[in-house]
Amino acid sequence: MKAFIGLINGMISGATPILLAALGGVFTYYAGVFNIAMEGMMLVGAFFAVLGSYFLGSWLWGIGLAIFGSLALALIFILFAVGLKTDEFVTGIALNLFALGITTYLLRQIFKVKGVFSNPGIIPIPAIKIPLIENIPVLGKILSGQNLMVYIAILITWLSYFLIFRTRFGLRLRAAGYNAARLDSSGVSSAWMRVWSLLICGVFCGLAGAFLSLGYVNLFAENMSAGRGWISLAAIILVNGHPLGVALISLLFGFSDGLGLLLQGYQAPAQFTAMVPYLATLIALYFYAVRAKEKRIR
Repeated sequence: MKAFIGLINGMISGATPILLAALGGVFTYYAGVFNIAMEGMMLVGAFFAVLGSYFLGSWLWGIGLAIFGSLALALIFILFAVGLKTDEFVTGIALNLFALGITTYLLRQIFKVKGVFSNPGIIPIPAIKIPLIENIPVLGKILSGQNLMVYIAILITWLSYFLIFRTRFGLRLRAAGYNAARLDSSGVSSAWMRVWSLLICGVFCGLAGAFLSLGYVNLFAENMSAGRGWISLAAIILVNGHPLGVALISLLFGFSDGLGLLLQGYQAPAQFTAMVPYLATLIALYFYAVRAKEKRIR
């Protein structure tokens, strides 16, 4: 039973950064922006979260700086992809490479270390215990005591669903992706809708990065996003951008992450356990491609 609870909690922790970044990507998906820069946004967010938490002595400041760093990358994306109309794929790749380079450089210049910075001065995002629920056998250890960012991710999932499918903003956002010319002819700028989608994505990726470095672990490591931005993009593609579907797919990927951690306890090679989430992503994308091909044939 202890192993089962550990696996479920590992699944939830592993799913949270993927879910937060993917929810940001959902907004750009509907706005018609192919945003592959989520990986870089998350990585920059993770670095600035540690920077704020360590130097300002507060996890709240860490989250604030994480959002700031991620938004800075989002603004660069907006400048090139929306303002100058450069290729979104090339811009995203460039930003991901830039994020990896700048965080590695700043890690070595500011903290004077290579690889990993870990220090007791880094204030983590706290876990939240829910009264009454925490006393329920088994379920209490799963539903209560999770990191604050887990509960925020659940709230953001439902908020995203409401904004996209139940508000005028969401209608205009979807119109920007489906028929930008018609939206422009109605007097609403499709370019501005893309700008807003990227800003929202920047905020959510900043939260994902903050959880990675202040919640999932309590440190910063070079390239610690480790492909989670790409997994988030895969989650969006698999469910055609539906926020609730993204949450379920994120849990699936989180389960594979938690399974990898569980296998480490049984002396499985670390290289194999590290591969598990990415193998799950490849398998999921394969079945998606097969299903899409069958639909085209019909």
